[in-house]
Amino acid sequence: MAPSLSRSLGASSVAALRPCAGRVRAPGAGAARGSGSARCGRGVRWEAGSGSRGRLVRVRCDAAVAEKAEETAEEEKFEYQAEVSRLMDLIVHSLYSHKEVFLRELVSNASDALDKLRFLGVTDSSLLADGGELEIRIKPDPDAGTITITDTGIGMTKDELKDCLGTIAQSGTSKFLKALKENKDLGADNGLIGQFGVGFYSAFLVAEKVVVSTKSPKSDKQYVWEGVADSSSYVIKEETDPEKMLTRGTQITLVLRPDDKFEFADPGRIQGLVKNYSQFVSFPIYTWQEKSRTVEVEEDEEAKEGEEAKEGEQKKKKTITEKYWDWELANETKPIWMRSPKEIEKTEYNEFYKKAFNEFLDPLAYTHFTTEGEVEFRSVLYIPGMAPLSNEEIMNPKTKNIRLYVKRVFISDDFDGELFPRYLSFVKGVVDSNDLPLNVSREILQESRIVRIMRKRLVRKTFDMIEEISEKDDKEDYKKFWESFGKFIKLGCIEDTGNHKRLAPLLRFHTSKNEGDLISLDQYVENMPENQKAIYYIATDSLQSAKTAPFLEKLVQKDIEVLYLIEPIDEVAIQNLQTYKEKKFVDISKEDLELGDEDEDNKESKQEYTLLCDWVKQQLGDKVAKVQISKRLSLSPCVLVSGKFGWSANMERLMKAQTLGDTSSLEFMRGRRIFEINPDHPIVKDLNAACKNEPESTEAKRAVELLYETALISSGYTPDSPAELGGKIYEMMTIALGGRWGRSDTETEAATTGDASTETGSSEATVTEVIEPSEVRPESDPWRD
Repeated sequence: MAPSLSRSLGASSVAALRPCAGRVRAPGAGAARGSGSARCGRGVRWEAGSGSRGRLVRVRCDAAVAEKAEETAEEEKFEYQAEVSRLMDLIVHSLYSHKEVFLRELVSNASDALDKLRFLGVTDSSLLADGGELEIRIKPDPDAGTITITDTGIGMTKDELKDCLGTIAQSGTSKFLKALKENKDLGADNGLIGQFGVGFYSAFLVAEKVVVSTKSPKSDKQYVWEGVADSSSYVIKEETDPEKMLTRGTQITLVLRPDDKFEFADPGRIQGLVKNYSQFVSFPIYTWQEKSRTVEVEEDEEAKEGEEAKEGEQKKKKTITEKYWDWELANETKPIWMRSPKEIEKTEYNEFYKKAFNEFLDPLAYTHFTTEGEVEFRSVLYIPGMAPLSNEEIMNPKTKNIRLYVKRVFISDDFDGELFPRYLSFVKGVVDSNDLPLNVSREILQESRIVRIMRKRLVRKTFDMIEEISEKDDKEDYKKFWESFGKFIKLGCIEDTGNHKRLAPLLRFHTSKNEGDLISLDQYVENMPENQKAIYYIATDSLQSAKTAPFLEKLVQKDIEVLYLIEPIDEVAIQNLQTYKEKKFVDISKEDLELGDEDEDNKESKQEYTLLCDWVKQQLGDKVAKVQISKRLSLSPCVLVSGKFGWSANMERLMKAQTLGDTSSLEFMRGRRIFEINPDHPIVKDLNAACKNEPESTEAKRAVELLYETALISSGYTPDSPAELGGKIYEMMTIALGGRWGRSDTETEAATTGDASTETGSSEATVTEVIEPSEVRPESDPWRD
């Protein structure tokens, strides 16, 4: 840089500059004193002067000097500060939504301690000496308001007490697993449960004081840790009482809060919590329970007055019920999913299902599988033997039928579609995984890609299980399944478009050729004629109304099979499927029904009855969109079909019945109605003659109105005024039946005279004939004297 600067400044300019010593001056000060120094922007100053070797130029950058000064400045590092009592309160009351989980956490800690001891005992058998069986014992004391949890696990030394219990959110289990992973020769034990280091503090959910007494095989001394809720300190002391000495392991005593004393000091409550949360822990868990037994005792008899007891007579004995306290095994049911399916009999699966889900019927089917790879979990799934008895459980995603376990510890059964879709909520089972994405409280299954993969595999296995039932030679099992859970499968057709290919073959329907038995869509397609291009269906409210619907007449005549959709969900499910094996679903109650049989006769009929169609449309006005010749009728005179894109008669009926339905959308979605007539029917032929010969006939117009309203009912619609329709029918019946069965003229005249006298208000008195009862009584009369 120096040569270039010298060239740019020039000789005279460089000579004018003098050396400058000291700190940087302000620009104004330099100018006032008249020194030869010059300063440029951004803290760069140039200095020049003459020395013994000639002219020299120096460049100094103030910015660089400032950066160097900052680097050499001392840095101060601070630790985060926290109010321990407040932090403890946040941990305990924010992580856990239910107080009862404290027992799950403490039992899991005890299980980890036993697992550690069992693992270390493989290489050092002295650790297992003189400690008894590996077990957990829980003893509630309702009088003292305490719970004591004792395990014969690894225990803790004084340093481990301070390290594990004195440091919040530090997990001894996590440190143990880390040490195992570092030592590759030993390997890691995936059965250990703890991972967050806060489970112990859940004891303060119900306890105002916690006392931990522990004895490690590594130490000759036993230590006691004491902590009080809402305190920022704890106490560790050496145990000196000989009666409280432990051979090995840990004993935790919870002094319950006054509000929780009556609930959690109850032995029955503790037994229920163990069965719910820790039933499948691999070590035996014993609880202190009150029991009863029958014993025989001698009966003390008082000597009767005036009698003496005979010598040598044996004393009488009586049986009484005696109550006593003893240990009871709480987790006798073994986790069946941890075993190989090849080793398990069907009866064992059924027994596990009944015990785990409180069922009395055997399941229809079950599947036991293990998934490995990106996500690893074990599962046993069941299809119940009957549908839920309560209507609240039907179509309810929160049925608590799936029990989630992590390393055999129950986590939750409260899911809202995370593991199973709503339409498969009837499936019961257990899912056990070691690496689920749980939050710290182990209560919430966080949404993640792993959960979505698990859901996909569980759904796939469920479909495989249902398909196995449907493919059995004995069709009774699938008949039971369909009667109980058919609505769920139809709901899946609506909600799960991605699984239509697996859901559609499971559907079953009555048809026009199989009214008694249900058939599948595969069977329908196999029975189709070669020239049939669609799958035809009709939706009604009952099987009887489907059989007698006028829409079927031509199709039955042509031997075309029609599906009967008689449940409210059927029509929506079929509309969501749209096609099956490249065959479209066609509603025969809608317009533009193509049967592939239009010939010259139909064309001639259309031309011949064009005038009648126009005349009928004129009479009905806006009630119908148009009137046309029908392709689907052979016996009925007429039918009312719905538009191609509107609601069918069945759907309109369902939407009107909705409790919270929007009535404003009825008119919009109802669609147009098309009035179709049968040119071969005598009534239509008579109307055709009336249209040509006497189009203004009042009787002909009334006949058209009555024909339309009758078609409303026969087509599945609801008339606007049923009473008015009834009046028209009565009037037509009067005309048709008048005098047909020989009604006498005198009766007719009497009836006419009576009506006339009533209308004119005649004042003549009416003589009433009194008929005396007969005095003749039959022999069988019970009132005969």
